[in-house]
Formats: sequence, C-alpha cells, structure tokens
Amino acid sequence: MSIRPTLETRKATPTMEGAGVHLHRAFGFADPSELDPFLLFDDFRNDVPAHFEKGFPWHPHRGIETITYVLEGTVEHGDSLGNVGTLGAGDVQWMTAGSGILHQEMPHGNTRGQMHGFQLWGNLPSDQKMTAPRYQDVTAKDIPIVQDDDGTIVKVITGSFWGVTGPVDGIAADPQYLDITVPAGVRKTFRIDTYRRAFAYIFQGAGAFADASSPTGVLLEKEVMGEELNIRDLSGDRTLIRFGTGDEVTVQAGPDGVRFLLISGAPIDEPVAWHGPIVMNTQDELMQAMRDLRNGTFIKAAH
Repeated sequence: MSIRPTLETRKATPTMEGAGVHLHRAFGFADPSELDPFLLFDDFRNDVPAHFEKGFPWHPHRGIETITYVLEGTVEHGDSLGNVGTLGAGDVQWMTAGSGILHQEMPHGNTRGQMHGFQLWGNLPSDQKMTAPRYQDVTAKDIPIVQDDDGTIVKVITGSFWGVTGPVDGIAADPQYLDITVPAGVRKTFRIDTYRRAFAYIFQGAGAFADASSPTGVLLEKEVMGEELNIRDLSGDRTLIRFGTGDEVTVQAGPDGVRFLLISGAPIDEPVAWHGPIVMNTQDELMQAMRDLRNGTFIKAAH
C-alpha cells in the first residue's frame, strides 16, 4: 500500500456565474490536465436567496458530463429535448451532454432560504463527445449509505466502495464519487485505484490528510509523554486537496469531525479545446460547435 502525496491544498475561490449566482470554485478554466478527467468543480452554497435565485438560464453544453449533487434546497431544471424536473436535498443528476443540449438550472432555497449543492464537470473522450445526450436522475433514497464501526459514514454516489455500488452507471470517466463523514478524532484510510486521478473537497468540519512526504506518512504526531494525538495543518471548509499517485488516502478528523467529497476518475489523456461549457478536442471542432449554435443545428448533431 502507498499513501498518495498531497500535491496541493487550496481554498475555493468566490466567483459568479449564470445570471448572478454567487458560488465558490475549487478548480476550473485552468490546466485541464491537472485533474483529468475532471474539468471544473463548483460549490454553490448560500443563504441569501438574492444571490442565487436568478439561477443559470438557458446555456449550451457539448462534449462533457455535468454532475449536480444537491444538499439543501431544490434545483428546477429543463432542457431543449423537453426534459424537466426538480432535484431535492440529497438528489443527484448526471447529465451526459454529448453532442449538444441547451439546459437551464434554477436553484431555490429551503424553508430557511438556504441553498447548497455542488456541480462537477467530467470530460468525454473523443469517441463519445458526439454521442446522444442522456440523463440519470437519482433520488436521495436510492443512494446507498454504508457505515463503519467507528462511525464513519459513506454515501456511494457512483463507483464501488466497501462492497457497495452506487446507482449512477455507464460514465466515461469510470468515476468514484463518495460523500464521506468521519467522526471527531477518528483516523481513517480509504482505498483508491492507483490509475485514477483523485481529489478531496472538505465542506464541513476540518481534517488533516496524510502526506507521503512526511516521515511517518501521516500528518500526526504523538506527544512525548503521552498517547494523545495532536493534529497539524488542519484543512477546513471549502478546501480542495489534490492528490498524487498511490492507492490510499488517510485523513485524521478534527475536533468537530470532517465531511468531504472524495472523487476519482480515469484520466482521458486527450487534447482539450475549451470554451465555457463546450469542450472538444480541437479548435476546428470547437469552431464547428459555435457554427452549430448559430445555425440552429447544435442539438441535432448526434451520431
């Protein structure tokens, strides 16, 4: 077994998208190889309705998959193919945009006016970029939850973990998407296939992730005169941790516990030509997508 080194720890950056939605971006619109096959990750958490209710009006997608996971509030969605629906707390929507779709998402707060969710963009390989669009809408009750004896809780959204397989399937990046809660003071190790790129995103509590470069391979130290563990370099709310190669990730939960997403996927290793929510392999393909938008053939180009 080998601990994955911590390549980078950084806070998500406040930004604005759509018609004025205030959110925090953990990564996106930078080096697409950094977390290949993943392109972008946004945390749209807010308790001021005026900062999110104008939502994300009609916009195009091509060549990617968008994964929306709602924790609080609801998201009403619709598309150019006539699909409509509402995501509630705990629900997931996995949209394969493929050859092209026009889409809108309108968030609403819960009874306390709070909205919280995440959106992850996954790239599609060249041979699937022009596939027909499809949805996988998964309700909270259909997402399996497993609990260990130490109180660690894992929601398995996609992929297999601890003998349980998540309900989302057929995704190009073969991802593992886990929502993990580790109780206060508990140290926990999670296996990840070596070939996958991986990151964690802390959104509640705080924890210290092991680093292969430390002498013991963990961010822990014992007091000289006792067995109490002191935690150094705690990472807290809205923090991205990007991991290197290995097959284990170890975290020590802080005094209030830690909740984080642990996401990994198989790299595609292809060139990326990118303009907003349209991601192709070449500039010529990108320009063709723009022409399709202008001449009205954008959502009819599947093959």
